[in-house]
Amino acid sequence: MARSVSSMLLRNIANLSSSRFTPQVYGAIYKGGMKYSTTVSNDPDTHEDFRPTNKLENLDLSAKDVVDKDVKENPVMIYMKGNPEVPRCGFSALAVRVLREYNVPFSSRSILEDIELKEAVKSYSHWPTFPQIFIKGEFIGGSDIILNMHQTGELKEKLKDVPTPEKSE
Repeated sequence: MARSVSSMLLRNIANLSSSRFTPQVYGAIYKGGMKYSTTVSNDPDTHEDFRPTNKLENLDLSAKDVVDKDVKENPVMIYMKGNPEVPRCGFSALAVRVLREYNVPFSSRSILEDIELKEAVKSYSHWPTFPQIFIKGEFIGGSDIILNMHQTGELKEKLKDVPTPEKSE
């Protein structure tokens, strides 16, 4: 019985139309026969409202200085894809969930909006992947390391000096 169900399932998967899947290619997404670009062209007709902006441009700090300031001024800092309310990858979502278990305030910055910031964070920590979590100025690692530390109790120890927000009544 189990064998016939699994063979039926495999047959149905094999018969699915390839148009139902969305192949992704760097710089473009193909969906339903349409090509959607994920890169910004240098088209002079593109309105400036739709051109990418560098959020750090208006600051007098370099991206490396911003990272250094973030890490030193925030007891818990996470550089992630998206933001804590809307993570844009599963690893970032996992890291946020684990940190929220401890009810400690943490700051975050999305690395998706600014390639310079992303590269500055990688250079600062000497670590190539995201999310990246810093606790009390020390680079801890990504979601896998945070999860492991949570399971072994090390994370509780690491976060014990971080002040928790006051509950209002």
